[in-house]
Amino acid sequence: MGRLLRAATRRIAPAHIRYVRPVPPETAPEPVARVYRQVETDFGMLAPPVALHAPAPPVLAACWSILRETLVVSGRASRADKEAVAAAVSVANRCPYCLDVHGAALTGLLGGQDAARIAAGGTGEVTDPRLRALVSWARTGAGPEPFPPEQRAELMGVALAFHYINRMVNVFLRDSPLPAVPRPAERVLRRTAASVLGRLGRVEVAAGASLDLLPDAGPLAGTAWAASVPHIAEALNRAGAAIAAAGERSVPAGVRELVEARLADPRFAGPGISARAWLDEAVQELPAADRPAGRVALLTAYASYRVTPELVAQCRSDDAQLVELTAWAAFAAARATTGRFVPDEGKRGDVSPPV
Repeated sequence: MGRLLRAATRRIAPAHIRYVRPVPPETAPEPVARVYRQVETDFGMLAPPVALHAPAPPVLAACWSILRETLVVSGRASRADKEAVAAAVSVANRCPYCLDVHGAALTGLLGGQDAARIAAGGTGEVTDPRLRALVSWARTGAGPEPFPPEQRAELMGVALAFHYINRMVNVFLRDSPLPAVPRPAERVLRRTAASVLGRLGRVEVAAGASLDLLPDAGPLAGTAWAASVPHIAEALNRAGAAIAAAGERSVPAGVRELVEARLADPRFAGPGISARAWLDEAVQELPAADRPAGRVALLTAYASYRVTPELVAQCRSDDAQLVELTAWAAFAAARATTGRFVPDEGKRGDVSPPV
C-alpha cells in the first residue's frame, strides 16, 4: 500500500502545482531528492504543499523540517489534536486544500461528528468542550491556552507551520487535492482519504531527522516558546535562517521593510486588501521596479488566496525567486500571527483573520 501510494502521489503532485515547474523525483538534484525521500518515508507520500518548494532547495528543506518536527513527529500532544489545530488554522486562512487534507486526517484519526464538523470548516459547531476550545484557540489566537504547558511547543509549532504552509498553498496549489467527481463518488473518495491519512497519522516518527538538512543557526527571535522541545526549536532556528537568506536573495530590501512594518503594527489587519486601489496605495513608497514584488508579498502575508496570475507574472523572474519571495512573506506573517498567541512573547490580543 505504501509503495502504491508513493507512486500515485508522485504522478499526481505535479498537476496540483501552478506558476513554477515541478521537480520530478526521478530527476531531482540531490538536495531536493534527499528531502523527497524523507517526506515519502515519514509522511507516507510526496505531499504537494512541500514539493512546490523544490525550485528553492533550502526553502524546501525549511518547509519540510518545520512540518515534520511539529506535526509529524510523535510527542506529548496527540496527532489528532495537532491535526485539529492544522485544520482550524486552515479555516482561518481560507485554505481549502489544507482543510481537505488535514480535515480528512483528523476524521481518520478521531472519527465522529466533531471531526467531520472540523473537516467541513465548522469549527464553531464542535460539541466536545475540550476540542472546541482547542480549535477556537487555533483559529483566533484568543483566550487561554486549552492544553497543558508541556504541549505548548508542539501545538504552537503546528499553528506556525500552517500559518506558513496555508499561504504558500493558496498561492501555488489548486483549491483541493481531490479530483472533481459526482457527489456520490466524492463521498467515497473522502472516506477513502480519511482512512488512508488516518492510518498514516498513526505511524510513530522519531524526532530530529530533518535537522541535518540545513546548517546550524542561532535562535530565531520570538520563538522562545519552542525551547522546551529542542528538535522543534532547532528546526525553527535553521528554517528561519534559510528563509531569511532566501528573502535577502529574492525580496527587495524596501519590500521586506514595508511588510515587516505592517506586520509589526497590531492595528493593521489589511482593511480593503481585496481592492487593487488599496494595494497600489500600500506600495507607493517603493521604487516602481519593486512594486510588483511588494504587491505579491503583501497579499501573501495578508490574503494569500487573492494572489492572481497577473500579479505573479508581473513580479517573477524565475521559479526560485518566486518561491523565495512568497516563502519569505508567508513566514514573516506566520511568525507575526503566532507571536500574538503567546502572552510572554508579544502583545496578547485577538489575531484578526485574513481579510
